[in-house]
Amino acid sequence: MNVMTKPAASAAAILAAAASGQIRKPAAVIGTPRMEAAGNVEKLLAEVKSELGRVTDSVQKTADEALKQAKETGDLNAETKATADKALAEFNGLSGALNKLEGKLEALETRNLDLEQAVAAGGRGGGSQVQTVGQELAGSDELKAWVSGGLNGNLSLKPKAAITTAAGSGGGLIWPTEDRTPANMARQRLPIRALLMQATTESDVVKFARQVTRTNAAAIVAEEGAAPESSYGWEQAEANVRKISHVTHISDEALADSGQLEAAIDGEMRYGLDLEEEAQILAGDGTGTNLSGLITEATAFSAAAGLPDATRIDRLRLGMLQLALANYATTGITLNPTDWAAIELLKDTTGRYVFGDPNVSSSPMLWGADVVPTASHSAGEWMVGNFMMAATLYDRMAAEVLISSEHGTNFVDGMKTMKATKRLAMAVKRGAALVTGDFTFV
Repeated sequence: MNVMTKPAASAAAILAAAASGQIRKPAAVIGTPRMEAAGNVEKLLAEVKSELGRVTDSVQKTADEALKQAKETGDLNAETKATADKALAEFNGLSGALNKLEGKLEALETRNLDLEQAVAAGGRGGGSQVQTVGQELAGSDELKAWVSGGLNGNLSLKPKAAITTAAGSGGGLIWPTEDRTPANMARQRLPIRALLMQATTESDVVKFARQVTRTNAAAIVAEEGAAPESSYGWEQAEANVRKISHVTHISDEALADSGQLEAAIDGEMRYGLDLEEEAQILAGDGTGTNLSGLITEATAFSAAAGLPDATRIDRLRLGMLQLALANYATTGITLNPTDWAAIELLKDTTGRYVFGDPNVSSSPMLWGADVVPTASHSAGEWMVGNFMMAATLYDRMAAEVLISSEHGTNFVDGMKTMKATKRLAMAVKRGAALVTGDFTFV
């Protein structure tokens, strides 16, 4: 703590102050600090108060003499001016020092209430206690000597022990920051549902008609000639509603003690349903209670003769050609993220990327069709299709999460069971609108 004296005023300022009565002995000095190093501080302030009173009386006396001399002679001699300047400088220095000390003590008092309480309690606890800066300065020999010497000059004190997190110091007011947002594991992007036509059903089975025959015999017919016969045929098909569900068990105490736990588990269980749903939509094998997925219902890839089939891009373009020959326009391409990365990393003979500047952000596209990478695809597997025309997803029951103690021995064991369920059906109405293959021979 550095205590600086204020600039001394001139003799004229002394005269003006004396005439106006501004120089007077203070009624109180600084005020009494509450309880920080109570004994030392009160003794120190008593000494400072006494010294300030002496200096104030001296300043007043000097001012009176200067005023009297000015009235009698119209001016002050050099000795009177020097005495007045010295007295006022001493007064200003003492006042500034006290103000500085007051500010320091008040700031330390506010910041270290816990330490003040310890002092008020008599400093019980034994052993070596950590001191605040105020306690250390108030008890320092340098400060006492400066006061007893008339507070002349400047005083520079450096604290030897700062407030730390030790017991009995500032540590009692240091609180850790608590971030209650859980750092959950990453979740897979699930884009396949959005590719399909979506509807709802109130039944446990969805029936639909699917055309299987189209023989077009339309032709130019001569006058009075017989018209050729065309034939068409449909079959009835159905898609059964399937249930996706899972459970987890939680103790009563865990639920009661964590306000966020139930919501976090609810979100995890809904994500689990959606993850399995995407796997079923894409690759369900149709056996048992599984959905019959898009890959299962898709047309197998068959490369057109005489066309290049040496790279991943070649093969996808041939798949789109196969789709076009079946009279469907490709709206999307699905594949594993690793295979899409391999395509994006292709370079020409000069070392430039085929897909342009990597710094330019753009939506993944290939041959004008949206590319949809998903980890639900096995590596080396791909599919092209007109997904909206190919299949419709029917929601029977949206995801529902229930919690109950009425399961097994839950009531006795103090456990809760959370169950998440959703029901849906998928009808692949046009398998020819999907072509699937792999990159095995690329």
